[in-house]
Amino acid sequence: MRGSLGWILRYGVAVVFIVATLFPLAWLAMAGFKAKTEVVATPFQFFPEMWRWDNYAQLLADEAFVRSLGFTFVGASLFAALSLVVNALGAYAFARLDFAFKRTVWVIVITTMFVPGIAILLTSFIVVTQLGMLDSLAVLVLPGAAAGVQVFFLRQFFLAVPASLEEAAQLDGAGPWRIFRHIFIPLSKGAFVVVGATSFLLFWNSYIWPVLTITEPELFPIQQYLATFRSERSSEHGLLMAGSTLAALPVILLFLIFQRHIIRGVRIAGFK
Repeated sequence: MRGSLGWILRYGVAVVFIVATLFPLAWLAMAGFKAKTEVVATPFQFFPEMWRWDNYAQLLADEAFVRSLGFTFVGASLFAALSLVVNALGAYAFARLDFAFKRTVWVIVITTMFVPGIAILLTSFIVVTQLGMLDSLAVLVLPGAAAGVQVFFLRQFFLAVPASLEEAAQLDGAGPWRIFRHIFIPLSKGAFVVVGATSFLLFWNSYIWPVLTITEPELFPIQQYLATFRSERSSEHGLLMAGSTLAALPVILLFLIFQRHIIRGVRIAGFK
């Protein structure tokens, strides 16, 4: 009896959690099929009275929206790739290599984990302004690619790689770069997926930094585009919900494709 009650409670909590998590996404998608006044109508109605496909069709036919979506995807992919390269190389250096002032530099890297991004927002803006990087893809991709938290995360994985593998490779004449490519990278795919997905999501959802550094509409990331769209066409709630749904789809698909690696990487990280 107790076992049955515990089973019911566990699955009951799981169902409540799943419903609470998926309901906002489902409502967002359904609201995209509603008329502009029906979204905020009372009493609340989950499904639309009449399915309006034209909201999604209008956005997909909007050149500015499609361009912003494509630009954001390209930028997020580049940012994720650059984050992987920079942070993985840094993590490998701290985990396996010996160099001068290694401990001091590591303390500095760890310290950056505790500095809020908003605290260095103004100084970062001054730096990219003096470098002439405003209104470019580079200003969105380069700053923030190196992250102390990701270096720390990957370093924990690299420290867990058996030293015997590295020693055997050294006996065969392999150098640090070859060891990194042929031993550490294949063994750390789960960690790389976590770092890559996190970086992709960070770029995709960024808003404050693009608003500060991008003024050309052709370079608006999707979140900045939606914010501008909302201010210009605030009464068209159905169209805005459809745009938000389309903007969320790539991130959802990313998780569905790599969910096994992401969950495995997070689980292993929790054990380390």
